[in-house]
Amino acid sequence: MTHSTVNSAGGHAAGKATGLHGQVALITGGARRIGACTTRHLHAAGMRVVIHCRHSRQAADTLAAALNASRPDSARVAQADLDDAASYPALIDQALSGWGRLDALINNASRFYPTPVGEITLADWDALVNSNMKAPLFLAQAAAPALKEQAPDKQGGNIINMVDVHGFRPMRDHPVYCAAKAGLIMLTRALARDLGPAIRVNGIAPGAILWPENGMDEATQNTILQRTALKRPGEPDDIARAIVFLLRDAPYITGQILPVDGGRMLNI
Repeated sequence: MTHSTVNSAGGHAAGKATGLHGQVALITGGARRIGACTTRHLHAAGMRVVIHCRHSRQAADTLAAALNASRPDSARVAQADLDDAASYPALIDQALSGWGRLDALINNASRFYPTPVGEITLADWDALVNSNMKAPLFLAQAAAPALKEQAPDKQGGNIINMVDVHGFRPMRDHPVYCAAKAGLIMLTRALARDLGPAIRVNGIAPGAILWPENGMDEATQNTILQRTALKRPGEPDDIARAIVFLLRDAPYITGQILPVDGGRMLNI
């Protein structure tokens, strides 16, 4: 059954997209790799962007300068260590200090490295769980009041969490990382229930998009690609376009995880 009318509470007609021009997005880990690509796509869609970084301040400043050159006062940098619990509300305050509003939180920052059983340390647990589950939860909590201000007369606030296909099915020698991403999947669904209707919460599950910075041998890369339906790697643009879709073109989607994996989950 479909509906095409606007409801009495001032909601959007089903299927009607709302533009992103003038809205503000905070992208954690937004200076490099998929985060930087996402930042560029959101900016191109008309958003003002807050680029979070931890150590990549030079890259963040360079990206912000390029975006501001194309559209003045459209990009800012916010530096914070997401291992520090005090940084969560402080980072949201930094994001709000620029333009006085926040429409979207993109929890992109993540750590990834192997933790073979027998070699796992408490430091590994803290590092992987902090970046992949704890920080997204507490940033969402800190951002919720500002995101709720965008509803009900507007499209509403958005949170998008970067999960992983291996949050559904484990990757050998990565039990802590996989567990943290599985936890983030459940948090995405739980937050969608708790924060609706004012805030939509969704996740993106990338497959073979960029190989890990700490290295992966060519044979392993080829094995992974052969397990995808499309038999090729994706691009950061594929992730960024999916994020724009969820923010701009999907006002009736919440609590969902969108795999962008070339069919990897069909034969993981």
